[in-house]
Amino acid sequence: MDFDLPEAHRLLRDSVLSFSRNEIGPRVEQMEADGMFPPDLWSQLGDLGVLGVGIPEECGGSGLDLLAGVVCIEQIARVSGSVALSYGAHTNLCAQNLLRNGSDRQRQTYLPALCSGSAIGALAITEPEAGSDAVSLQLRAVRDGDDYVLNGTKMFITNGPVAQTLIVYAKTDPSANSHGISAFIVESGFAGFSVSRKLEKFGHRASPTGELVFDDCRVPAGNLLGLENEGVAVMFNGLDSERIFLSGEPLGIAEEALQMATAYAKQRKQFGRPIGDFQMIQSKLADMYTSIEAARLLTYRAAVRWQQGAATSMDAAAAILFSAEMATRVCLETMQIQGGYGYLNESPIGRMLADAKLLEIGAGTSEIRRMIIARELLN
Repeated sequence: MDFDLPEAHRLLRDSVLSFSRNEIGPRVEQMEADGMFPPDLWSQLGDLGVLGVGIPEECGGSGLDLLAGVVCIEQIARVSGSVALSYGAHTNLCAQNLLRNGSDRQRQTYLPALCSGSAIGALAITEPEAGSDAVSLQLRAVRDGDDYVLNGTKMFITNGPVAQTLIVYAKTDPSANSHGISAFIVESGFAGFSVSRKLEKFGHRASPTGELVFDDCRVPAGNLLGLENEGVAVMFNGLDSERIFLSGEPLGIAEEALQMATAYAKQRKQFGRPIGDFQMIQSKLADMYTSIEAARLLTYRAAVRWQQGAATSMDAAAAILFSAEMATRVCLETMQIQGGYGYLNESPIGRMLADAKLLEIGAGTSEIRRMIIARELLN
């Protein structure tokens, strides 16, 4: 049993962290203020090869595997949770989903642009009245000749305001409940598609999130992803991969928070001594480190097991459940160690805490993850 990252993954980790520090880091504050990442950053990520992680070279990607994707999002998140979240939505939720479920034509049409960064991807499931109960969709898709006509609304869609390529779920047979859902590849330029508003969030402010409207939006029948009325299979064959992939973001946020807390504990003095000399601070740091390493083992193990075809939904749910809640705790402890300084906006820990909290909500809430784990245990 080898617990070391393969050499290719270590090189990838180091290059992505270096890029993030040098190219993303200096822009973080401005991006958060603007509520958007700069467009040129996406093409830079494409040039780096990370947008094509998990996508074969013949489709424009850089290959590698799910563990490589986890490593990438982890290192980006150390510098910007916002960019990490948009990266995850683009690479895993959209591009890798399209790879798994798309036809050869669809892959050749859409994946090269997604891998190069000339197009931004998104996944649209959630609606105003359909969140955790994802199969209760109201967005309708009706066949009309060579097109499907979509009508309805999507909500809380990461990258929605800026994406050119979106995977959208809609009801094609409302009477069939979960068996009447289909998935479609929608281009932002299709007639009838619009972004009704960009949503302002507590965290991840530089990752654009939007409400999308489909008003007689015509989608070519050739853009049906998979088979009609079998969209639930498309939806669920990616959920475990999504949860494992996104587990890397809270892991990266927590790693950076621990580094900040440790540095502060070394230089901040009280009563004539660095606060790191005090056992209560040492205890906090030790617990933070242990939690992070436990999350890393859960996440990396789930990724490797998924690649081997052995991962269960329980593996994926446990990885993101523990990693997300761990990151929130670590950020809170870092703020506590930094004291009054940590509560000021000039410290990044407040932004990191807000970013971490979303990971307990998105990709299935912590409550849903616990339900998945409990069901597998009991069955």
